[in-house]
Amino acid sequence: MADLTSDAIARVFREEYGRVVAGLVRLLGNIDLAEESVQEAFVVATQRWPETGLPPNPGAWITVTARNRALDRLRRESTRANREQRATMTDHNQDPFEDDAFDEASIVDDRLRLIFTCCHPALAPDAQVALTLRLLGGLLAAEIARAFLVPEVTMRQRITRAKRKIAANNIPYQVPEAAELPERLAAVLAVVYLVFNEGYIATSGEALVRDDLCMEAIRLGRILVGLMPDEPEAKGLLALMLLTAARRSARAADGELVQLRDQDRDLWDQGLIAEGHDLVRACLRRNHPGPYQIQAAINAVHTDAATAADTDWHQVVQLYEQLMQIAPSPVVAMNKAIAIAELDGPDVGLAALEGLPLDQYQPYHSTRADLLRRAGRTVDAAEAYRMALAITTNDAERRFLERRLAEVQ
Repeated sequence: MADLTSDAIARVFREEYGRVVAGLVRLLGNIDLAEESVQEAFVVATQRWPETGLPPNPGAWITVTARNRALDRLRRESTRANREQRATMTDHNQDPFEDDAFDEASIVDDRLRLIFTCCHPALAPDAQVALTLRLLGGLLAAEIARAFLVPEVTMRQRITRAKRKIAANNIPYQVPEAAELPERLAAVLAVVYLVFNEGYIATSGEALVRDDLCMEAIRLGRILVGLMPDEPEAKGLLALMLLTAARRSARAADGELVQLRDQDRDLWDQGLIAEGHDLVRACLRRNHPGPYQIQAAINAVHTDAATAADTDWHQVVQLYEQLMQIAPSPVVAMNKAIAIAELDGPDVGLAALEGLPLDQYQPYHSTRADLLRRAGRTVDAAEAYRMALAITTNDAERRFLERRLAEVQ
């Protein structure tokens, strides 16, 4: 009997799921049938591989098994529609039984097509996220539901509705034309970053960080860089996520948020930092800056400092000024104000915060509270902490804010 654990098979499932589904969608023209066939193939794998051992090419084994299962199902059902679908599988001078139907170039194209289909602007943002995690990431509906704190049945319905919309609206399974690509790629990157942010700063619940969601977003980011190596913003997003995730182990202590300046930097993941720095340097050599690249460069400055006091705040402010020029937003202005406060003091930072339309944004109130506390304006700081607490839904952040409120009171 081969020494192959269920965890090892599950790892293969996660790694191969997206590429196999993407290839079958191309051949079958049906997302549901592709998914069901791949799931059946993995059931067969869990039965056979513990006896026979891991195949030399697990992805190819799953692909062939899933493809044959799909064809068997279409033969059994034998309706006119299914006969037409079988015909499409042998169109375009490509026999679906031939292994070169899934050569490396086809796999790359298929995954790109699937990513852009999942993130099509006709789909709602929450549907884009759910489909991306399901079809590209291989996460189960239950896993996605847990990550976003919604009932499993709600997530299943969300995924089902998105698939139906793709079919009903004839959303094309293709990479956008060159003229559309920049805007469509921005949507894809935004979906991946949304997944990461939900993992890094959980919207609600007990845990501050959800490692599984952070790592899934990073895995998707690596897929994008591998599929589109000449897209600097894809590299920038991956670098940003790596450098941010590197600090996650130091972000909480005793169930409470730890601010950047107070974190134990020995807990930072130096492997992720090194990988992120390499990507930032590669972006700098391209000299085609975009929002994700600049944010990655800001994080590179932070992770390059041995202590909080060593942070090059002049460079951070300059990078935020550059970011404001190409992607201005109130949140960017807020973060620039934080950097200014480190250079010129809390009063100057508070002046830079004034008038920003962020009343419903918790970090804005907690930032104001922190600067007011540092400026010695404890009464105003207490009020700002209370405003932050009123819209905080994460327990780790709540405990931190409650302690700070008690200190200023």
